[in-house]
Amino acid sequence: MAPKVAVLGNINQDFVVRADRMPRPGETILGSDVKFVAGGKGANQAVTAARLGAEVTLIGRVGQDAFGPILLENLRREGVETRYIGLDDDVATGMAFIALAPDGQNSILSVGGANLACAPRYIDDATPVIAQADVALVQFAVPLESVELFVKIAADRNVPVVMDPTPAMGTMPDNWTRAGVLTPNETEAEYVVGYEVPDTATAVRAAQDIHARGVRIALVKRGPEGCIVCTDEGTRLVPGYPVEVVDTTGAGDSFAAGLGVGLAEGLGVDQAVAFANACGALACTKFGAQPSLPHRQDVERFLKQHGGLAAVQPVPMG
Repeated sequence: MAPKVAVLGNINQDFVVRADRMPRPGETILGSDVKFVAGGKGANQAVTAARLGAEVTLIGRVGQDAFGPILLENLRREGVETRYIGLDDDVATGMAFIALAPDGQNSILSVGGANLACAPRYIDDATPVIAQADVALVQFAVPLESVELFVKIAADRNVPVVMDPTPAMGTMPDNWTRAGVLTPNETEAEYVVGYEVPDTATAVRAAQDIHARGVRIALVKRGPEGCIVCTDEGTRLVPGYPVEVVDTTGAGDSFAAGLGVGLAEGLGVDQAVAFANACGALACTKFGAQPSLPHRQDVERFLKQHGGLAAVQPVPMG
């Protein structure tokens, strides 16, 4: 039976511009082209989970403008349940303006729009679907009070929460330690633990500190190197998968969804992280956010090429 996944998060229209390099402050440079791509962290996670075979419901809001209905229809085509996505007459759909460098790295300017109107009452309306989920996915691109209610509803009913603390805004939800899984990268981990995380040693320390505060599965993502994992069984590095990077947009969202689906399907923690690493790596190999998100057969083929999940060899990290 397909796992049930509830997602709370943002839904954006992305505008992606390619450029030879990022502009310096006060500088104007010419981009080579512009693409219009469906995005938003919540939508990306929902689409990835659906492509991996899960039964997915997304909670959020879009504007009643040129972009909102199109993004909703796109989600429906992907098999995402949209009954808890509202159309807002007063606020525009969220947007992200993305500058993409030749090495695949990006800089993003995000405008919250209707995402910031996703008030707690809309989360309360979605209580039945959250309560029945096998896993709940959430990020911080909607109001934090809505994130807190989403976590409370899920945790009160023993639904595991995979929390991706992004965008990092310097403030965590009051009940963030009730999330069963926390998945920051090194930059985001700094906001969680209160100190810089520039290298492997501090990433290990950060994961251990997050776990010590009550998070059952504490991760620190380290890009192509893999992911530091800390649980009651100890701290280790689950190695990543090397790929030729085209565009990193959506890779973290693909990772979070892959991790949630893997855990919901009963994989062990290290195997679920390896599955998520594969999802994130594959998302880097194509242009755009949602166009790059992998399907289940892509992930299984990729993992088979690397020896399968049975070949995963975590490295103890103290």
